[in-house]
Amino acid sequence: MSTEKTIKTLKTLHDYGKEKGYRITPPREYVFEIVLNAEKPMTAYDVLDALGGKLDRPKPPTAYRALDFLVVHGFLHRIESLNAYVACSEDHKHRSSQFIICDSCGKAEEIHLCQIPEGLNSQAKGKGFSLSYWNAELHGTCSECD
Repeated sequence: MSTEKTIKTLKTLHDYGKEKGYRITPPREYVFEIVLNAEKPMTAYDVLDALGGKLDRPKPPTAYRALDFLVVHGFLHRIESLNAYVACSEDHKHRSSQFIICDSCGKAEEIHLCQIPEGLNSQAKGKGFSLSYWNAELHGTCSECD
């Protein structure tokens, strides 16, 4: 990611913290910057390893608390099937996520469907289910690996 984009996105994080009254602690900022600049989804332990270059002997709870905060507030997404994290490509402006994930190289790309597909929506409604958000993960091979 470009330095300019990283600075803009970190500014968005700090502006959000000021607006909402949340402290953007150094671990939160560092974790966000680490995941933001990653080429592939990162596990919590990948993040913890990278965090060691920024903090003196960080412990797992430090990384997990920062990851949890960033996911809850929409700056990161957790890709369930990989147990890994990626930065939100839409500046945390949506409540649902969809990803295409290459099983060969491991890259994941966020895609956006603004509406849940009607078949899924009608199935949920038919079961009396009140949907709050939805995620989808599509696995396959990207054009670079194909």
